[in-house]
Amino acid sequence: MFYLLIAIAAASRFLPHPPNVACVTALGLFAGCYLSGPRAYLVPFAVLAGSDLLGHSLGIPGMGLYSPLAMGFVYAGTLAAVPVGRWIAKRQGKLRVVGGALLASCLFFLVSNLGVWAAGWYPMTLAGLAACFTNAIPFFGYSVVGDLCFSMLLFGAWEWAGVKSSFQKPVPVPARLR
Repeated sequence: MFYLLIAIAAASRFLPHPPNVACVTALGLFAGCYLSGPRAYLVPFAVLAGSDLLGHSLGIPGMGLYSPLAMGFVYAGTLAAVPVGRWIAKRQGKLRVVGGALLASCLFFLVSNLGVWAAGWYPMTLAGLAACFTNAIPFFGYSVVGDLCFSMLLFGAWEWAGVKSSFQKPVPVPARLR
């Protein structure tokens, strides 16, 4: 069930969607909550890298490797969701996934847009940095919507399937799947 949810979420990157409404940050939260060690980072990285490479080779707009420096920051911003997922696993309360998704969205916004600025798409001044973040605000709204929706779907499906009734302990994945 765990890997089926990941595969479905990964396939969703190829469906038509608004910019920044993607599953990858939610996958980082999910993997951070349920996988131990470096494997938790491998899930969002593999989905992002695989879909970027495939999207690039197929010429899908908005997918691909458009700037090595900027993409490095995008990947770092995406992987920042994994420790947030670990934080979710240690918390109680019904809103922990919502809070985690919002925190992960903010981290992605900060890190990825810093990368856009560092890659030279804006002047390397404080005014350029401010313009970069200001112009990214509409995309932030899309990221929040995508992260909240995909997080609710992933965590909700996992709970609905009865695999785990609470997030108190990470790594509920059966040993045969580890």
